[in-house]
Amino acid sequence: MAASCSSNLITFPPSLRKSTSLSSSLSWQASLPSTFSFAVGRRVSSRTTKSLVVVVTAMIEAKPTVLVAEKLGEAGLELLKGFANVDCSYNMSPEELCTKISLCDALIVRSGTKVTREVFESAGRRLKVVGRAGVGIDNVDLSAATEHGCLVVNAPTANTIAAAEHGVALLTAMARNIAQADASVKAGKWERSKYVGVSLVGKTLAVMGFGKVGTEVARRAKGLGMHVIAHDPYAPADRARAIGVNLVTFEEAISTADFISLHMPLTPATSKILNDESFSRMKKGVRIVNVARGGVIDEEALIRALDSGIVAQAALDVFTEEPPPKDSKLVQHENVTVTPHLGASTTEAQEGVAIEIAEAVVGALKGELAATAVNAPMVPAEVLSALAPFVVLAEKLGRLAVQLVAGGSGVRSVKVTYASSRSPDDLDTRLLRAMITKGLIEPISSVFVNLVNADFTAKQRGLRITEERVVLDGSPENPLEFIQVQIANVESKFASAISESGEIKVEGRVKDGKPHLTKVGSFGVDVSLEGSLILLRHVDQPGIIGKVGSILGEENVNVSFMSVGRTAPRKQAVMTIGVDEEPSREALTRIGNLPAIEEFVFLKL
Repeated sequence: MAASCSSNLITFPPSLRKSTSLSSSLSWQASLPSTFSFAVGRRVSSRTTKSLVVVVTAMIEAKPTVLVAEKLGEAGLELLKGFANVDCSYNMSPEELCTKISLCDALIVRSGTKVTREVFESAGRRLKVVGRAGVGIDNVDLSAATEHGCLVVNAPTANTIAAAEHGVALLTAMARNIAQADASVKAGKWERSKYVGVSLVGKTLAVMGFGKVGTEVARRAKGLGMHVIAHDPYAPADRARAIGVNLVTFEEAISTADFISLHMPLTPATSKILNDESFSRMKKGVRIVNVARGGVIDEEALIRALDSGIVAQAALDVFTEEPPPKDSKLVQHENVTVTPHLGASTTEAQEGVAIEIAEAVVGALKGELAATAVNAPMVPAEVLSALAPFVVLAEKLGRLAVQLVAGGSGVRSVKVTYASSRSPDDLDTRLLRAMITKGLIEPISSVFVNLVNADFTAKQRGLRITEERVVLDGSPENPLEFIQVQIANVESKFASAISESGEIKVEGRVKDGKPHLTKVGSFGVDVSLEGSLILLRHVDQPGIIGKVGSILGEENVNVSFMSVGRTAPRKQAVMTIGVDEEPSREALTRIGNLPAIEEFVFLKL
């Protein structure tokens, strides 16, 4: 009997569930009505015994139910049907989804179905896993999923080639005005001189985001005779060099490229990363391709850049709002080629995504850890309570450290040191390591890092994280004295963050329940890790603190705290300033131009 087809699901009473190994080994449970009971200590009839045998047999044969809310490739459906009852119900309204979900153990969606908090609440905690057939999970409420103990998995690899091929297709179609010329001929015109294109051979392509898709685009562009550069803080330099690609800074990439192809995720750090300011620093006549996420481009700014001639052409597969308005100036612009989010739309990619997500969902229903999990697992309350402030500290140290890395070299080796009075057996650092990994990777990645996927995610990006424990004398009541993060073999935006041994080094402690930064490089500081930070190295002399504070005050930037660490009086010092608002570029320039300031960097936490 399929669980999804029955309105009278049967439940074992708690006493039976507790003693039945079958139900405890599954990640879902069927139910018997509460009227069902065992007669203990008295003779039962053969009819009752027969009834019991029938019910247990039904329980053994029962399968979990998977609701597929959007079209999925047949290969994926067949894989699911081998393990579960599959209910394919497409084009459901939000109300219909909330009604049906209470009968399901798993839900599979694409981008069109919103899996909201209401969906999780309607599931009554029966829903164990949500599978997103694709990469982006913007349509799934991850916070609600975690709160309700529901795992969320995605399919991040199957559409790589399809997306790369579509990016190259848009690149070539744009360069040769294919779409415009096609429309012209079909309108009865023959305008050969109007649609003269540009050659790709010898032109510089900047690949912004050198992950799986970006790498494949680079390979194909090299085959077309293009000179390829790339920007990605996490891309290993040796992997880029192996295919003839140079890793460069963001500034160098956008200012030297003839073509720019975007392959970065949409995060707070990348939202509208191509804006009026960045367009103004590009070569006149640059051409832009976007098959990543619409929000990484400020669309109004792009229209202005197209009208002014800074951007000669754009080819877009994604938009901030999808579908875009019918009267969109960007879509209607004569120098823009558009497609309706077709990056993953090949027969092969659709089947690959279907298989990948089906395997992930079946594995999750079997209780296996999923490498593509994108939300945090449930953590025992007592562990989370003890480590809570250190979890926050760990993530912020990771975010701080990676922002100190100068572009071009790539982060490959990270060392984490924990100082504690507890024995190694009493200090489980997996959650802390996961949060440091989260801080290192998430700022410019679409991957959601947690205890389940942290090590896998780091390995996929060539990031090696080693841990060292320093045992201290003292009371083991406090889990940790400090956490230190070091990044080796990289250049730093802030030279003072380089320790005597040559690594970027930051160290922090928890004070009064709040994370504090206590060391940058070889300089001791003491600031709360909240808001944003400005780090300055300066000559230790009277008045410098007042001058910096005055500039920030004139810009109406509120200073929440300030700390100064120095090597010796009247020598070098490092000033750490916490600010509630982000200073303007002009304010930071004024600070940097003060005679006593030797270097500075602004960091978002």
